[in-house]
Amino acid sequence: MTPPSYIAAFQDGRLQSRAREALERLRSCSICPRMCGVNRLNDERGFCATGRQAIVYSTFAHHGEEPPISGDNGSGIIFFSRCNMRCVYCQNHLFSQKDEGRAVDADELARYMLERQEEGCHNINLATPTHVMPQILEALTIAVPRGLKIPLVYNTSGYERPEVIALLDGIVDVYLPDMRYAQPEIAQKYSCAPDYPSWNQMSLREMNRQVGVARFNPDGTIARGLIIRHLVLPENISGTKQILDFIAREISPETYISLMSQYFPTFEAEQHPPLDRRLHLEEYEEAIEMMRDAGLFNGWIQEEGGLSRFNGTHIKRNT
Repeated sequence: MTPPSYIAAFQDGRLQSRAREALERLRSCSICPRMCGVNRLNDERGFCATGRQAIVYSTFAHHGEEPPISGDNGSGIIFFSRCNMRCVYCQNHLFSQKDEGRAVDADELARYMLERQEEGCHNINLATPTHVMPQILEALTIAVPRGLKIPLVYNTSGYERPEVIALLDGIVDVYLPDMRYAQPEIAQKYSCAPDYPSWNQMSLREMNRQVGVARFNPDGTIARGLIIRHLVLPENISGTKQILDFIAREISPETYISLMSQYFPTFEAEQHPPLDRRLHLEEYEEAIEMMRDAGLFNGWIQEEGGLSRFNGTHIKRNT
């Protein structure tokens, strides 16, 4: 298998240089579209309520991701606390919007990465990494000379700045972003992020430029590439058709899509109809048809019994 890109980046000094540049952006924070401008190097806090150190909620071998991410041995997930969004239906609100989690320095974060590798995980899965991307790169400069050699999965809400994502070029091999919303007013109402659609689209273009269509190892695990997640919401309020049409037109019709149906009302969702109910089967079936109509033919859909591989014309189960 081809070594992760960050190995060469470490050897020629690019990783260390990018880590320094990213950390410097914390001095007047411009890591995400919020651009709060606080000095996080002095432990000041902006929208994400995170200062100099990353805050980790949990880390373990995760077997519930898409099949090429989890594989047989699991994905070495690191759940970072806090977030640069405020989704009223967040399933992880205990640590994304409250105080659960523990501050860790770069050495400890590097140790988590190495522990997941020793456990046999196929990759390091960085969940909600946006606001702590500089701290991740800092930890990576420690972990690589200690033997880290499995790919990074950048598992993000997609509320990113493309010029910041550009710092990850040649370091991250797998991008796993969400595309949450097509309309600014919906993004504002449910996630306090009216500019989400524009930043999201620009950032996914940059991710695709870097890694392209997903490619897989002989064992079926992902080696490199882009997988886009889209959570279908009740009454199509996420703008599923517009999002899928954008992917086919502006990214690639070959793009791998994870079309998610597992929405359920939690956190503050009951105060925000129609998010106060689960998705109807008919709504999800309509989303599958939208995927077909857009000309997208790679990805996974939810069926009774788990995820099934989708290729545009038929479904092959459990692959």
